[in-house]
Amino acid sequence: MKISVAIDGPAGAGKSTIAKMVSERFNLMYINTGSMYRAVTLKAMEKGIAFNDIESLCELIDNMEMHFENNDLIVNEENVSDKLTMPEISNNVSNYAAVLEVRKKLVQIQRKISQKYNVIMDGRDIGTFVLKYASFKFFLTASAEERAKRRYKELVLKNVDVNYENILEEIKKRDYIDSTRKINPLKKAEDAIEIDSTNMSIEDVVNKICSCIQSKIS
Repeated sequence: MKISVAIDGPAGAGKSTIAKMVSERFNLMYINTGSMYRAVTLKAMEKGIAFNDIESLCELIDNMEMHFENNDLIVNEENVSDKLTMPEISNNVSNYAAVLEVRKKLVQIQRKISQKYNVIMDGRDIGTFVLKYASFKFFLTASAEERAKRRYKELVLKNVDVNYENILEEIKKRDYIDSTRKINPLKKAEDAIEIDSTNMSIEDVVNKICSCIQSKIS
């Protein structure tokens, strides 16, 4: 059975961590679509390309070679993973990700990968758009406060000087931008299983998702 798993949800819901763990249990290729949008944001900002400079953005993406190695994103032979969760990128990625032309180009790359391999993808519109016909769909969420707390702890461990209230404000701002954008907004697919992880451990969430998958492929 060809397996494709879609995990959607708002910023800080733990999608990436959980998707990686599920991928290991079922030997799936993990495609972190959010990292791909963050990589475009990173490279655009490095080159001074604004999110409304469509022509330059498209040219940038056409010259970006992206692939994953051991869950790390490699862009033009550079491992950019450690740069992608920095506050400057988090605060700007929604603007770049909302650009139709950017989404079209990255979706083409993501779909090609899913046609070739058993995959698990996480993002904002995987189950509703990128992998509309995925074998399994999950919508992972948590309260804004809990998501901000998780992101705060993550950045502190990386020795980044951050403020919890600022992170919470940005989380809420991103929720609004992601859920109200005109192009494929963040929303739960009708056939997705919703999991509120506010009071759940990572292992609990992983076990629930794996149990759902195992029950159908056994």
